[in-house]
Amino acid sequence: MLYTYDHLKDLSEKALGNLNLPDEAGALFEPVRYTLSAGGKRIRPVLTLMACNIFTDKIDHAVLPAAGFEIFHNFTLVHDDIMDNAAVRRNLPAVHVKWNLNQAILSGDVMAFIANSCFLHLPPEQFLPAFKIYNQTAVEVCIGQQLDMDFEKLVTVSESEYLRMIELKTAVLLSGCLRTGALIGGAGQKEINLLGEMGKNLGLAFQIQDDLLDVYSEPGKFGKAKGGDIISGKKTFLLVKAMELATGNKLKILQSLINDRSYDPGGKISTVTEIYDSLDIKSISEKKAEEYISSAMDNLENLSVPAERKSELRAFAESLARRST
Repeated sequence: MLYTYDHLKDLSEKALGNLNLPDEAGALFEPVRYTLSAGGKRIRPVLTLMACNIFTDKIDHAVLPAAGFEIFHNFTLVHDDIMDNAAVRRNLPAVHVKWNLNQAILSGDVMAFIANSCFLHLPPEQFLPAFKIYNQTAVEVCIGQQLDMDFEKLVTVSESEYLRMIELKTAVLLSGCLRTGALIGGAGQKEINLLGEMGKNLGLAFQIQDDLLDVYSEPGKFGKAKGGDIISGKKTFLLVKAMELATGNKLKILQSLINDRSYDPGGKISTVTEIYDSLDIKSISEKKAEEYISSAMDNLENLSVPAERKSELRAFAESLARRST
């Protein structure tokens, strides 16, 4: 049988809610529970379980590894919010705001090890290859974050450099989820690789959409403060393309505003957004995201399994592609 998104999301929520966290040092685990209970679409565990379900009806072994990917993802968000000095996550105070900086660092750290333990329940023949995918993914995500930090010091970043950074920081995690789910489901290497490419393309589209939503989302719908990327001077696909296309006074304004933390935040957001609008950056970015979504669907189409076995993953991927501003 094919499990629906709602059923797989429910399985993921139950796994996250039933983690056997120690009673000792309760202050360490309170932020963990807070972070994991904040909700969300549970994209990463659902993708893991859907990939497994393509190849088998027995998905029990994949539930905890799927939860492990979600815990790892949330660990990175706790630390990202510290590095970005972001006060809000999913319309709630970030961990370092609700508690303090040291608590956020330590509770984030322990989440990484809790995520590791979720793979220990796999059968011996699956543990090593699955954990290799997970561990490689985790290292690549950290490389992507370092590149993101490095880019903060640069005035200009090329489109190819930016796409490589988000491939590592965001897309490889979706790729790792799909590869791991397929492996646990008994897929062959060709199928595992195809789903990995699908995840990478979905992740690239997803991050470009995130960049768009930061600027063009309706207030309160994005879960983070609108225009936060502009205020912080963060490199996004929109900024990279604007720096590439802008000339004259527009380019000078962008160059002067990128790292100017003293400029009025509201004025900075409106000024940069006006430049984006004048350069048609929203349309250019949407087109780029659509290219990656199309490639992801091609990857899924090339998977050598009956069409009906791919239907839930296709529908879920299409729902992610329909995220709009």
